[in-house]
Amino acid sequence: MDRKQRIHNLLSKMSDELFEYIKEQKSLDKDGWVPSVQIKKALELNLVCVPKNNKQYGEKGWLLAILARILEDEGRIEHHKVGNRAFFRLLNK
Repeated sequence: MDRKQRIHNLLSKMSDELFEYIKEQKSLDKDGWVPSVQIKKALELNLVCVPKNNKQYGEKGWLLAILARILEDEGRIEHHKVGNRAFFRLLNK
């Protein structure tokens, strides 16, 4: 397995963990929506994504966005936005 494949496998494993977290939290909302703010806070996924000498105004949820997109592309979750708030839930299959 080459380095690229190992990195993508790790991202896949991380997205699986995110999926399991959403599954655990879905019962807190009658429709199963889990707020992205809750996910980022609980899993500490707000991270700085620029080099130290560049400017960024606050931490960002870029890692959550990447992992959620992987799950969306796999047809495992869906995304919903209300104003500035984002939510995720499992797709019913």
